[in-house]
Amino acid sequence: MRHKLLLACITLYGLFFLPAAGLTDVYVFRDKDGVLHFTNVPTHNGYRRVMRDGGQAPAAVSSSGDYDEVIRSASDRHSIDADLVRAVIKAESDFNSNARSRKGAMGLMQLMPDTARLHNVLNAFDPVDNIEGGVRHLRMLLERYRGDLRLSLAAYNAGSGAVEKHGGIPPFAETREYVRRVLRFYEAFRGGRS
Repeated sequence: MRHKLLLACITLYGLFFLPAAGLTDVYVFRDKDGVLHFTNVPTHNGYRRVMRDGGQAPAAVSSSGDYDEVIRSASDRHSIDADLVRAVIKAESDFNSNARSRKGAMGLMQLMPDTARLHNVLNAFDPVDNIEGGVRHLRMLLERYRGDLRLSLAAYNAGSGAVEKHGGIPPFAETREYVRRVLRFYEAFRGGRS
């Protein structure tokens, strides 16, 4: 009996406290019925990574170059200038994928929980999920405001309800400064093109 108890304790210790060999990324897919499917071997592009090897969340990085491929892919898919996406990320989180605002916005593009749910973002701190959801949201706003970049950015910051209530950019200092900052960053990123 003592030997079995000792063996059980050693096994539990090993599971929880020693580094595990063979840990892998975990992916999730939500099917048409809303059922979540988890795997470590995704079989199609609908799967999104929700946990990195060893249970670590994706690390924060500090420059747009670390996300260029993800930004380019999402911006091409949704027909948005990649430099605009970079400008929004710079203004929102300064390229910190672990950023969280006091109001609850999360990740690189600072998605609010309702916005993340609207765009099926399962992990707002995962750069791929966050950028995909943020770009999809930006595309939706650009369509809603017929390509008016200033109104779309104001709605990204303050919400569409505030833009419609005020018949344009809301008179909030934060929102007005946000629009100016994104446009400045956008011009700076565009100026960096070769």
